[in-house]
Amino acid sequence: MKIKEIKENKKQFLPLLLLADEQEDMIDRYINKGTMYVLDDDGVKCECVITDEGKGVLEIKNIATEPEYQGKGYGKALIDFVATTYKGKYSILQVGTGDSPLTIPFYEKCGFIRSHSIKNFFTDNYDHSIYEAGTQLVDMIYLQKKI
Repeated sequence: MKIKEIKENKKQFLPLLLLADEQEDMIDRYINKGTMYVLDDDGVKCECVITDEGKGVLEIKNIATEPEYQGKGYGKALIDFVATTYKGKYSILQVGTGDSPLTIPFYEKCGFIRSHSIKNFFTDNYDHSIYEAGTQLVDMIYLQKKI
């Protein structure tokens, strides 16, 4: 298993990016200002994009694992890599996600705790309704962990 930074042609991973953020123009808002990493284990299994949000906060803007490899520890390995790599440079690692029974427990298992939310983020910023596990995503839920 190897994790490497992608500096050019980040859009080659668009199908994977769209698993976590299903509207391309939303991805365009952060992909070029963010740092992208991919986890390669006999092929790319997982990716993430992180951004500096100021005041010691590093944010995971996008993290996704190929569906057939979900639940095998790749996402957690990538989060652990980011936390270790940026420890001492940032004090908080945060992630924003929908209030979904699929994503919230995953982040909590990775050591994140709920921090704050933005009301109506998904309904105000996306051109279509987004559903995950049968639940419409409305508010953005932020989770944080100290690094």
